[in-house]
Amino acid sequence: MLINHDTRSALDAVVDLVNTAPQGEDQDGLADLAALRRFVERNEVSDVGPFSERDLSATRSVREKFAQVFTATDDAGAAALLNALVAAAGTTPRLTDHDGYDWHVHYFAPGASLADHLAADGGMALAFLVVAGERERLRRCEAPDCGRAFVDLSRNRSRRYCDSRTCGNRLHVAAYRARRREAAE
Repeated sequence: MLINHDTRSALDAVVDLVNTAPQGEDQDGLADLAALRRFVERNEVSDVGPFSERDLSATRSVREKFAQVFTATDDAGAAALLNALVAAAGTTPRLTDHDGYDWHVHYFAPGASLADHLAADGGMALAFLVVAGERERLRRCEAPDCGRAFVDLSRNRSRRYCDSRTCGNRLHVAAYRARRREAAE
């Protein structure tokens, strides 16, 4: 599946945003304005100004809606969620070539809030997956103690873990050790 840089960046930001939600005993990754600023810097979100508690609350709301897209049971459900999210953001497509990147499309209006920016660009990136018949690439880690979101961009759609070096490797080592114990007994 061919995905341009901007769409990939938007998908990465969506995944990072969804994964800031508290899971189990984890803290909320968007606990305060400093955490929101770190999220913006980590994802190189452009064209956003200073933040307020209102921005933090609105971004958490967008996070919950994106999480619902990951758990949608079918394309129609995902499409309904994305349509509502993108419409509420006041989508205004425009061409831009900022920060040394070639021409690409931003879907948020100039001066949009952070939440609207994320909803518009991230919502459209997820919509492209639905349109391409690739919604099943939106996954949750299969490690029993994880559940983090990720987009499986592997050629054969076979990725099972959010990170093969942590979750995947940990489970493979545990399975190997279990087989070794079983063989020794």
